[in-house]
Amino acid sequence: GRRVPARLLPDLLEKGRGDRMLRPAIARAAGHRGVWLALRNTDWAYLIGSGDDPGGGDEVWETGTRPQRVAFLTRLRGTDPAAARGTLGAVWAKEAAPDRAAFLATFARALSMDDEEFLEAALEDRGKDVRQLASDLLSRLPGSSYGRRMASRARACLRAETRTVRERRQTWIVVEPPAAHDEDLARDGVPFHPSGSFAPGGAGGGPVGTRAAWLREILARTPLSTWTDLFGLPPMEVVCLPVTDAAGDSGRAARDVHIGWARAALRQRDPAWARALLKGGVVVDEPDALADLLTVLPDTEREGAAAGLVRWVAGGPELPRVLERVPGPWTGELADAVVATLANAADRQTHRHEHTLTQLCRLADQRLSPAFAPRVHGLAERHLAAAPGGVAGAVLTDLTETLRFRAEMLKELHP
Repeated sequence: GRRVPARLLPDLLEKGRGDRMLRPAIARAAGHRGVWLALRNTDWAYLIGSGDDPGGGDEVWETGTRPQRVAFLTRLRGTDPAAARGTLGAVWAKEAAPDRAAFLATFARALSMDDEEFLEAALEDRGKDVRQLASDLLSRLPGSSYGRRMASRARACLRAETRTVRERRQTWIVVEPPAAHDEDLARDGVPFHPSGSFAPGGAGGGPVGTRAAWLREILARTPLSTWTDLFGLPPMEVVCLPVTDAAGDSGRAARDVHIGWARAALRQRDPAWARALLKGGVVVDEPDALADLLTVLPDTEREGAAAGLVRWVAGGPELPRVLERVPGPWTGELADAVVATLANAADRQTHRHEHTLTQLCRLADQRLSPAFAPRVHGLAERHLAAAPGGVAGAVLTDLTETLRFRAEMLKELHP
């Protein structure tokens, strides 16, 4: 059958996380690349168990295909997690690494402390994907030994210090990234060269740096209660504390801490921390990491938070990446912010802003509410009059026509 383009898979898998009815269709459309992504993000582990479930008993587990066995194990995790764990444990040693990873991903369902011993053993597995999944699952398990190990490492990197600034006593967070990498850290899922450790550092410039990347990974795997306990403050006040390092570099230190916390809030599905990070004016070099936090918020808060994030990033090259992570339909306050952003990008007559405008219009084609067609049309008319044949007028006209077409389609479907 036909497969979804790779660039659309993260959005599609995220939709399936919130809508169980879509999961079988998503599993068919996502293909092997979708499974590959799901094995690296346990939020999408549902995909592993979304294949056709033939039902039946032990004979399916013993003779079925991998998708059938995964579906069987997923179903068993939902009714009897202990039996599912025992069933997998009985054959674990003789299964191939890709199968072990697919089966272990089913532990995302009904995850509990009863799974801790099995997952700790899986940290020693020969398969890289198995080890990564085990560490990811353990980091989501409140009260685990894994969480305590990470908290111990994190507290060695972040300490509270009272300073007097302009005759006011303030609590500061002083950062000292890990000095070295060791076997225990590697065993707990922090690689020597984490993903992005050589990537550009965004607004701060320069590479992230290996020590800083280790710090981000450790913070991402540390229970967030570590920080409310350490500072004796709620999440909103913790994220507003000033941050610095031994060299006095507040900007870089704050970026590392806030990105680590954002990843932890996403992994632990903590709405209080997600809310704080989105509203607290944090310093990050990956605004799309904050956009991911929108999925953690209650539905009633998501639109307003997304609008605030769009306004905060407006004009930056990261904006299309941020909006890619904001599912449609874009309505109300969020749609207002998007249209204002379109107007701002259209008014900046540079090649970079024209490219950004084109990307934004492609996203708005599918996600912006058709009710906003008149406002987009007004923008298009203004730019066509000011610069006939210009990029802004052309792409805004195309967007207007698409929104009108969608409005007509909706009218036909819902007369």
